[in-house]
Amino acid sequence: MDPQVLSQTLTDSMFVLPAAMLGLFGLAILLTDFFLARNQKSWNSVTAMLGVAFSGGALYEVAHQNRFAFNNSIVIDPFFVFFSALFLTSTALVILLSVRYMEIEREQHGEYYALMLFATIGMMFLACGNDLIVLFIGLETMALAFYVLSGFLRRDRRSNEAAMKYVLIGAFSSGILAYGFSILYGIAGSTNLNDITEAIAKKPANDLMVFIALGAVAAGVFFKIAAVPFHQWAPDVYEGAPTTISAYVSVASKTASFALLLRLFLTVFWPVRAEWLMLVATVAVLSLTLGAFAAITQTNIKRLLAYSSITQVGYILLGLVGSVNKDGSVNRLGLEAVAFYLMVYLFFNTGAFAIVIVLRRKGVIGDDVDDLNGLIHRNPGAAILMLIFLLSLAGIPPTAGFFAKLFVFWSLIQTQHYVLALLAVAYILPAVYYYFRLVAAMFVRESVDPVRPVISLGQWVALGAMVAVTLAAGILPEWWVRVATNSIFIPFGR
Repeated sequence: MDPQVLSQTLTDSMFVLPAAMLGLFGLAILLTDFFLARNQKSWNSVTAMLGVAFSGGALYEVAHQNRFAFNNSIVIDPFFVFFSALFLTSTALVILLSVRYMEIEREQHGEYYALMLFATIGMMFLACGNDLIVLFIGLETMALAFYVLSGFLRRDRRSNEAAMKYVLIGAFSSGILAYGFSILYGIAGSTNLNDITEAIAKKPANDLMVFIALGAVAAGVFFKIAAVPFHQWAPDVYEGAPTTISAYVSVASKTASFALLLRLFLTVFWPVRAEWLMLVATVAVLSLTLGAFAAITQTNIKRLLAYSSITQVGYILLGLVGSVNKDGSVNRLGLEAVAFYLMVYLFFNTGAFAIVIVLRRKGVIGDDVDDLNGLIHRNPGAAILMLIFLLSLAGIPPTAGFFAKLFVFWSLIQTQHYVLALLAVAYILPAVYYYFRLVAAMFVRESVDPVRPVISLGQWVALGAMVAVTLAAGILPEWWVRVATNSIFIPFGR
């Protein structure tokens, strides 16, 4: 091999070290799991946390880079670093929440933690991919891991059903996305996003093939983020999957899919932003409408949070709408609103699921609204934490959710989308109603179950971190906004 080529390859390899660390520790878990007795399986979580820590250290080393690698197939930039940090944080939180939960479910296996690390690898390549092949492989790596994790409770028929639905609908959405990618390849004769962007920029404004590619890619990604009308899988998967994985899918998978959406829409499809702007606005309003009103009738907390997450997707999509001014120029506030929303949503949404995880004990699933009855008397700490997370989901100050929604409203007003801004504000009202149904159950209703929910040390650490960020980003949002501002660095139409 040419020494110069070898040197370049070795240099480029340093930029995939964060993902490589996760892969090495994932394989280590699979190997060492054979030597652990049944009562020692929880040690796999320690190995997984070490993998996250080493990956985070490697990510810090490349954090200040801004360059392409591997023949322009991946790009290391603040966008990648920001989203990768979110993926690692989400993985760490779910690992902490999982140890006691999986012991109760009697499914404490090394594969569970290894699959989480492999899913994170796929997410990282979704954030750094600058090539259609890299993006698709990253997406499928993430998706395959989530399919297995959703059905990890092998003795639970609900979990089996959730995995089956997830696989079938996920395969369908991947097929649509692959079709869109194939059209993009046909337009440019290349899978590189830079080449595709240049080819689309040279096309006529009303080119049919570009619109077909846009529609197919948008539909495939909308499936992944569970936006209406591609949301059907979310409530069933959230209800049937292990609650820890429901939390993981609701934040990590969505965040990774939004990274893919932003990477494509802000580069490849930037020349046709007027068209995708209308599409995204329509899907956002549909998601707000269906998510808000469907959540009102739910009696299962996980299904309620599934429809809630559909509503949150609507708000994030509105932030993307607010990223384009009337004259077609970029409004960075909209992009910053999307980044800030995704960052804080990770903490308060996972926190809400964490309380449902805490309610799980032997003989009690703990995911019905009635299971929250009288929680303030049984475990005041858990009830207060759940109240804070629900306030943030509803967008009530002084929580992070309030500022996340405020930035979205502000970006819509700046870009003169006044009707969308009014609709976004109006949909807070039904959200307050269905979130406060849970609050009423915890603080008003009497419980017939005197058992106090037990929270493990790992769960307390995760809950403490999540509530701290939820309140800190709501009371003193300046630093968090600065992090979000620095993350959105994509050369538009490059």
